[in-house]
Amino acid sequence: MLQSKTHWKIRQDHEVNINHFVNELNLTPLVARLLVNRGIETVEEAKSFLFHNGECYDPFLLEDMHIAIERINQAIRNKEKITVYGDYDADGVTSTYVLLSTLKKLGANVDFYIPNRFTEGYGPNEEAFRFLKDQGTDLIVTVDNGIAGIHEANVAKEIGLDLIITDHHEPGPELPDCLAIIHPKRPNSIYPFQELAGVGVAFKLATALLGEVSEELLPFVAIGTVGDLVSLKDENRLLVQKGLKLIPSCQNLGLKALLKVAGADIHHVNEMTIGFTLAPRINAPGRLEHADLGVHLFLTEDPEEAFAIAQEINDLNKQRQSIVDEIAKEAIAEFTENEKYKDDQIIVLGKENWHPGVIGIVASRLVETFSKPALVFSYDYTTGLAKGSARSIPRFDLFENLSKCRDLLPHFGGHKMAAGMTLKIEDVDKLRQRLNTLAKEQLTPEDFILETEIDGVISLNEINLETIEQMERLAPFGTDNPKPIIMVKDVQLPNIRSVGSDGKHLKMTMANHSVEVDGIGFNLGELADHISPLANVSLIGELDINEWNHIRKPQVLVKDIQINEWQLFDYRGHRKIEQWVDKLPKENCKFIVFQEESIGKLNLAPYLKDVLLISTMDEAKDAVIQNTHLVLVDLPPNSMYLETLLSNKSISRIYAYFYQEDTALFSTMPKREHFKWYYSFLRKQETFDIQNRGHDLAKFSGLSIEAIKFMTQVFFDLEFVKMDNGVVSIVQSPQKRNLTDSTTYKRRIEHMELEKTLLYSTYSELKKWFDQFIKQVNIEEENTWI
Repeated sequence: MLQSKTHWKIRQDHEVNINHFVNELNLTPLVARLLVNRGIETVEEAKSFLFHNGECYDPFLLEDMHIAIERINQAIRNKEKITVYGDYDADGVTSTYVLLSTLKKLGANVDFYIPNRFTEGYGPNEEAFRFLKDQGTDLIVTVDNGIAGIHEANVAKEIGLDLIITDHHEPGPELPDCLAIIHPKRPNSIYPFQELAGVGVAFKLATALLGEVSEELLPFVAIGTVGDLVSLKDENRLLVQKGLKLIPSCQNLGLKALLKVAGADIHHVNEMTIGFTLAPRINAPGRLEHADLGVHLFLTEDPEEAFAIAQEINDLNKQRQSIVDEIAKEAIAEFTENEKYKDDQIIVLGKENWHPGVIGIVASRLVETFSKPALVFSYDYTTGLAKGSARSIPRFDLFENLSKCRDLLPHFGGHKMAAGMTLKIEDVDKLRQRLNTLAKEQLTPEDFILETEIDGVISLNEINLETIEQMERLAPFGTDNPKPIIMVKDVQLPNIRSVGSDGKHLKMTMANHSVEVDGIGFNLGELADHISPLANVSLIGELDINEWNHIRKPQVLVKDIQINEWQLFDYRGHRKIEQWVDKLPKENCKFIVFQEESIGKLNLAPYLKDVLLISTMDEAKDAVIQNTHLVLVDLPPNSMYLETLLSNKSISRIYAYFYQEDTALFSTMPKREHFKWYYSFLRKQETFDIQNRGHDLAKFSGLSIEAIKFMTQVFFDLEFVKMDNGVVSIVQSPQKRNLTDSTTYKRRIEHMELEKTLLYSTYSELKKWFDQFIKQVNIEEENTWI
C-alpha cells in the first residue's frame, strides 16, 4: 500500500449536463465535465466561457472616476508634480508601471514612490507623504494600496496634498477623506465586477485617461492579476487572456529581458509562466531590497540597461530562493528536533537572523511539510519586536483566532488563510501557547489532512492531444478557475525512476492493457523506492503536452499517488542487506527472522527493536503484524510457517530477501539409481567406515561427500543401516520401505520445493503465491465524493 499525501475529494459527475455539452459543443467528455464542475449549466454560459471575446467594462462605472480624471488632467495642464504611490509586490509594481507610463505618455510631470517593506511597511505612511510634499509633489495617486489610510489621508489634507486612492483591498467601515477613491468594492458600487487586482483598477484609470484600451499595458495587467492570485473570472479572465496573447509581440525591453534571463520562451508564455517565473522575480527586489528596481526595469528604453537590471533581479530571486531554503531547513529542524514543540498543533517559530522579506514563503513551506498552520517571525532585538507572517490550513481560521489574541497583537491583519503581524518578542511564546490551546479546542486529527479536489476520474485512453488542447480553452487557470486535477485509476508503472541531479523528481510510464502515457512527478522522487512493478496504482495530476524536437505527446504532471493493495518488493539475490535497508519506510517495519543465527550473520542489531523471531507455529500465528511493512529476512523451516504468519492478516508491504548461506535446489540431489547403487555397495561391504573412507568413495562414485552422508542418513531413517562412531553397518532382512518414509528425505524435498517457490520463482509467481494468504484491504473508500 501507499497512502496519498492528501485526502482526495472527487467531484460527482452530472451526466445529463455533461452529455448535453458533448453533443451541442462537440467537446470531449472530460472538458464537458470540467465546465460543469465550474458551475456552468447552460450551452450559452459554456460558449461565453470558452469563446468569450467581449469588451472590458466602462471605467466610468467606477465611482469618482470623473473626479479623478478631471484632477489629473488639471495637474498635467498645469505641470503640477504627480507621484504614483505604489506597493512592493508584483501587483504593486505592475500597477505603478501601468499608471506611471500612462501619465508619462500624456506629458505629465510624474514620478513614483514605493515604500520600503522593512522600514515603512505596507501602504501610505505619514513620513512618506510629508517627504513627498517637501519634494514638490502636488498630487498623489495610490495604486494597489490606500483604502486603509485614514490617518494618512487626513495628513495629506493638512499639508495641502491632493490624494486620489486606487485600490482593491477590502474597504473598512470608514473610508479615507480624500479627493477621489476608485475602488470596485466601495459601498453601493455599480461596477459589474468587484474582484479586480490592484493593477486592474490602475488600468481602468489609465483607460479613462487615454480614452481607449492600451494594448501595450495589457501584458502588465495580466502579470499583476495572476501574480496577486485574485479570482480569474469575468473581467479578470478577459484581461489576462488578452494580456497573454500580446506578450509575444510586446516591445517592452525590460519584460523581454526578464523573460530571457529567466529562461522563458516569450512565444509560449502562459499563466504558469507568470505565476512561477515572472511574478517571483518581480517580487524578489521588494522582499530583499527595494521594489523600485522592477519599475525601472519596465521603464528603461536602453537594451543594455534592461538586461543588466533583469540580471540583477534574477540574481536577487536566486538569493531569495537560497535564503528561503536555508530558513525553511532551520525551521523544520527546530520544529522536529526540539521537544518543546512535540505536541504543538500550531507551528510558531522565530529567530533573529531570519529575513523578514521571505518569512511568509517559509510559513507556506512549513504548512506544506507538516499540514499544520505556521507562524514564522523575524526578531529585532534592537526594537524588541517580532515581525511575523502566518499561513493556515482550511479548518483553522487565522484571522478569527488571531482576533482572540488582540491583547498580544498591537498590529495584525489578514484573512482566514494568511496574516501578518508585529508584536513584542517576549509575547511570541504566549501567542504560541494560546493558539495551540485554541487549536486543541477546535481541531480533530482529520482536520490536519490536507485535501485535494479532483475534477473527475478518467481512463488512460482519454488522455490524448485533442482532449488536452480542448481543455486549454478553459485557461487562464488560477484562483476560482484552477487547473483541472484528474484521477487515473488502476494503472501500472512498468518504468519508474527518480530523476534530477538529486533524484528529487519522479519519471514514470503509466500503462494499462492498450495504452501508455508518460508522467512526471515533481518533488516526488522519494516514491521511486516505494512503488512495486506490478502494483495497481491510482494517481492524480494535471494534463499537459510535452513538446520535444517538434514531437508533441500527452503527459500527466503527477501530484499524488495512492496504492490500495499490498505490495511486494523483491530483494532476493542482494547479497548484503545494508545495501537496500535504507530504502525501507522509516516507520512500521517488522524484520521477520526464522533462524536466530541470521540476526548476527546479517548484523541486524541496529534494528533489533523491530526484529520478530518466529521459532514455532504458535509464534507465527500470534505475530502482531497488521498493516505493517514486513521484511522476510530468511527462509522459514517450511511454507506452513509463512502461510500461518500471513493468513487473514492485512499487510502493507512485503520485502522478500530470504537469506540463506547454501541452497539445496542446486546442490547434488541423489537420484533413485544412486540410492540403489549405494545400498548394493553397503550390502557387499556389510560394514563401511564412512568417517575415514567416505571421501574416497565419493571420489570413486562421482558423488559429493554431502550426497554420500545424505543417503546414509536416509538409510538410517529407514532402518536399513546402523551407525556407530562413523561406521555404517547393514541391517539384515530390513522391512521394505519407500524413500519418502525417511524424515531426512522428506525435509530435503520440502526444502527444495520451498526454495523453488520462494527463491527461484519469478516476481509475479511469488506475488501470486503470497496473494493466497494475505487479506486484501482496499483503502480507496477513504476518498470522498463531492
